[in-house]
Amino acid sequence: MDVLQAIVLGIVQGLTEFLPISSSAHLLIVPKLAGWGDPGAAFTAVIQLGTMLAVLIYFWRDIVRIFWTWLRSLWTPDLRDDLDARMGWYIGLGTIPISVAGLLFKDAIEGPARNLWLNASMLIVFGLLLLVADQVGRKKKDVADLNLRDGLIIGAWQMLPLVPGASRSGSTMTGALFLGYTREAAARYSFLLSIPAVILSGLFELRHVGDGGGVPVAPTLIATVISFVVGYASIAWLLRYVARHSTIVFVVYRVFAGTFLLTLLSLGVISS
Repeated sequence: MDVLQAIVLGIVQGLTEFLPISSSAHLLIVPKLAGWGDPGAAFTAVIQLGTMLAVLIYFWRDIVRIFWTWLRSLWTPDLRDDLDARMGWYIGLGTIPISVAGLLFKDAIEGPARNLWLNASMLIVFGLLLLVADQVGRKKKDVADLNLRDGLIIGAWQMLPLVPGASRSGSTMTGALFLGYTREAAARYSFLLSIPAVILSGLFELRHVGDGGGVPVAPTLIATVISFVVGYASIAWLLRYVARHSTIVFVVYRVFAGTFLLTLLSLGVISS
């Protein structure tokens, strides 16, 4: 991978990590369309640390408040009903499903799940599912209405993006919308919930950076830095956008992208 490829993939990661259109699928599709090699699951996981740093900086006040309130609640019973203390538990417990599934199905995720036929299909299926959730969800609940049941259910939805094309943010937002949360609350909780899972995944895959056949360290670092800068801007934009608009633009894009990719695969223009 050269510097130009690293910059392009860093921009792709930063733009698509937080929008409900699947960053992992785009990191497969863009190199394929450009005639580049597959950067691999390890590269994808590691450059997500750049976009995760964007989340940490953007939400640092919320994160610090949640962490310290949760920590103090361990020995201060009066704090245990506080929203921030409960959020600490919801985020922690909600991370367990994806962590367990990620370890159990690691080989499939890094191999068969990267098939473009599957990814294109997931773009369409989960795009339509997001549309249904946006249409039928009551959109009455805010982040303050989160409870343990909802936190665990949304955490279970976070397992689905282990298959590229499902979209981590799209899946968790879909789950939250089905449970009656507003779009802005769904997006905000999706960002916070992603922090432990993405950091653990990225750190776990760091051991493969520079391995023979993998992407060298320098391009990986460049892509990670670029993904941080672009990702920070994406967070701010998405939170403003979903507060005033439906998710239909993302659904249309997903269906178009998935259909376009399936057409190219069917015609033999690209291979899976």
